[in-house]
Amino acid sequence: MSSSSAIATVATTVFEAGKYTTVLQKVESRTTCCTAKTSPPLPVPPPKPLLIVMPCEAGEFPLLVFLHGYLLYNSFYSQLLQHIASHGFIVIAPQLYLVAGQDSSDEIKSVAATTNWLSEGLHHLLPPHVKPNLSKLGLAGHSRGGKTAFALALEKAATTLKFSALIGVDPVDGMGKGKQTPPPVLTYVPHSFDLDMAIMVIGSGLGELKKNPLFPPCAPEGVNHKDFFKECKGPASYFVVKDYGHLDMLDDDTEGIRGKTTYCLCKNGKSREPMRKFIGGVVVAFMKACLGGDSSDLMAIKGGQTGPVELQTVEYIL
Repeated sequence: MSSSSAIATVATTVFEAGKYTTVLQKVESRTTCCTAKTSPPLPVPPPKPLLIVMPCEAGEFPLLVFLHGYLLYNSFYSQLLQHIASHGFIVIAPQLYLVAGQDSSDEIKSVAATTNWLSEGLHHLLPPHVKPNLSKLGLAGHSRGGKTAFALALEKAATTLKFSALIGVDPVDGMGKGKQTPPPVLTYVPHSFDLDMAIMVIGSGLGELKKNPLFPPCAPEGVNHKDFFKECKGPASYFVVKDYGHLDMLDDDTEGIRGKTTYCLCKNGKSREPMRKFIGGVVVAFMKACLGGDSSDLMAIKGGQTGPVELQTVEYIL
């Protein structure tokens, strides 16, 4: 049964930067590495270019694979991913494509290949004192990347590693009900997602509204966060952020033509920092609960400690 009742909790600090300093590392893909002449080839290069964000300090850390949204660069999420990594996580963000059509089948296969690569190739890219704990692995995606994350979790492609947490950040499954992009993820059957992992869906309050009459909404009704959560089974958490839009978790400064369009296509909130801090914080809280056994921060958020934003919806399925 879903519930939104308040829970007594202690204060949470997940909406601020964590105790670890972080470093971003860009890694070229298998094809690019083979043609590059400026540096020696990697022993086992990844199947797709990566942005790796990790703590600088020594330790063994859980992993989060994060998938970018439609026609966006993984670098547009640098501030969000640094926030997550600062709380003791290694974040792997593949650049799945530069140009893409409607069908996301190749993206699903690429994420599966990247996941399978982690066990054989990731340790070559990390400092000796930073060790990945591959038994504690989460999967997250934004927009079309959220759809891709759910598709992979639903075993539309095979992986050798097991995910224990799934996060959809304003996921979108097409242009509207009846206009899903292939392969469709939503079935419109309540609680039909048969997943052996905890799930969190985060929605934007402004995502289903048009920026202007010339463009459709970025997270249309019928294929957005509401529909994804309706198909979840427990344990699942659901948060909708009031007065913020579909792209308000991106970096403040997204460069280039694509970066500039992120301010033009979707209805936005007043600034990006509050939404970005909330999403970073709630992802940290969820990962700590699912992978570390510490649910205190997630309980605090469900109990009303929402940091820099106001939530219009809080639900969870036990």
